[in-house]
Amino acid sequence: MSKVGINGFGRIGRLVLRRLLEVKSNIEVVNKNWPPS
Repeated sequence: MSKVGINGFGRIGRLVLRRLLEVKSNIEVVNKNWPPS
């Protein structure tokens, strides 16, 4: 399983996450900026 880090969930982050969920890829999404400080 590969890990992909998304730096924030703005417009592009949400689009990337949505696409990864649609194709049911073998990728784990990691958000290291959560929770916001």
